[in-house]
Amino acid sequence: MSKLRLSITMSLDGYVAGPDQSEEDPLGVGGMELHEWFFPLRAFREMHGGQGGETNASSSVVEERRANIGATIMGRNMFGGGTGSWGDDPWPGWWGEDPPYHHPVFVLTHHAREPLELKGGTTFYFVTDGIESALAQADNAAQEQDIWLAGGASVVNQYLAAGLVDEVDISIAPVIMAGGKRLFEGLQHGALKLAQIRAVDAPGVTHIKYQVG
Repeated sequence: MSKLRLSITMSLDGYVAGPDQSEEDPLGVGGMELHEWFFPLRAFREMHGGQGGETNASSSVVEERRANIGATIMGRNMFGGGTGSWGDDPWPGWWGEDPPYHHPVFVLTHHAREPLELKGGTTFYFVTDGIESALAQADNAAQEQDIWLAGGASVVNQYLAAGLVDEVDISIAPVIMAGGKRLFEGLQHGALKLAQIRAVDAPGVTHIKYQVG
């Protein structure tokens, strides 16, 4: 079975998104600050069809995270589109016509929707029957490559609580959010046994990677 690899950026006080997520603020109020280490990188610009950008200690971390990924799992908030029924003309999400995935993406939701095929090999599949089903579908689609668990907090915490995550790679930004969506919310003491396997100090962020088990 493919590894399920979590990589996510978190504030110093444990939040991965700010409060009051909306179409105008997809990461919540102040949430974009979490990713200021990422936006200047050449890797970020290339992922979104741009050119130029910086190369620093974060670059190798981003390259490592993207390597050998054949499918992604995310929640509806990360895909976009609010709550409730998708409606007759559903919004195609935050990611534009050419999302930066280029492989199948499985979106956990309570409301059924037909798959959304976009440019570059990205197809979003909408999974209504739980985290185990999404993982099984992603494992099949990944074709022996690994699976990226992308977010948001609710979906990540469900997979962590169920003991289904193999690696946890957290980028800690020097930001205090003081509210929003918190990583590790609801997990019990001792629920995760983590062994640190890598730490990288980079401009504006610290990347720490753990093996679960």
